[in-house]
Amino acid sequence: MRALIVDLARPGSLALSELPDPVPGPGDLLVEGLAVGICGTDREIVRGEFGVGERLVIGHESLGRVISGPGFDPGTLVAGVVRRPDPVPCVACARGEFDMCRNGRYTERGITGVDGYASTLWTVPASYAVAVGSETGVLVEPASVVVKAWERLDRLALFPFESVLVTGAGPIGLLAALVGVQRGLDVHVFDLAKDGVKPALVESLGATYHRELPDHPVVIEATGAPRLVARLLGRDLVCLTGVPSTEVVPVDLGQSNRDLVLRNGIVFGTVNANVRHYREAAAVLDRADDEWLSAMITRRVPLESYPEAFEQRPDDVKVVLEL
Repeated sequence: MRALIVDLARPGSLALSELPDPVPGPGDLLVEGLAVGICGTDREIVRGEFGVGERLVIGHESLGRVISGPGFDPGTLVAGVVRRPDPVPCVACARGEFDMCRNGRYTERGITGVDGYASTLWTVPASYAVAVGSETGVLVEPASVVVKAWERLDRLALFPFESVLVTGAGPIGLLAALVGVQRGLDVHVFDLAKDGVKPALVESLGATYHRELPDHPVVIEATGAPRLVARLLGRDLVCLTGVPSTEVVPVDLGQSNRDLVLRNGIVFGTVNANVRHYREAAAVLDRADDEWLSAMITRRVPLESYPEAFEQRPDDVKVVLEL
């Protein structure tokens, strides 16, 4: 099989290589790899800024077609779950909540300790595979992160809310807005793009696009921009999904602390997802307009041109590498 390999000890070592075909174990699916989505984490791994181990098959946003295995008909489109629990479970992993691992000894396909999905063949335990309805199912992994964010918002909200602000119109932000619209909420999206695909995607979703930051009490933050995060502290309920840079930003923590306490505010972070989140994410995508989802994928890159998929271009929303 062909696979995209990176040597985590050598920045810029990404290469297309030939590897032995995988052999499925008991309970595994054998899957033809069709596509992987590319995100900021993948680019950080290629630059040598993230990841644990040595040689790694990259790719965690997966789409494949079942060749054989239990529980799925051949030809079924599937996505593979990324995280696996700690082999010596912490209290969260022992309860099946491995996305909330407390000791950090989990593994993640294509990120930490386990080969990913950027290969023309891959295997996955059937219990860690989710059926998807179309080729836009390559968006299931980022959608699963969003579904988990909404699940935690539901648990933590101290009051009913009819409106939500999403900051950032990248894949996570747009998918968060999609879920909000599906829930019947008044959804507002803040981003700096003046024109192009991002405002158009927000407006065609039925949400409201802003280039000035609105004052909303409930926020899903999807940029990871430290200066923006600093401005959001003190609002009633803020979910942080973006992984920030190391930029140092001056913040009046005293005022932020005062605002949070006096408003009974909550700020929390969330990342990764469990199997149930993947299943709900697949349902979210099934309910969505497939043309709208396809418009999120602003570039499709063939495997032979793989370096182009890891370039970050101004008009990109989601880049997909076709295997």
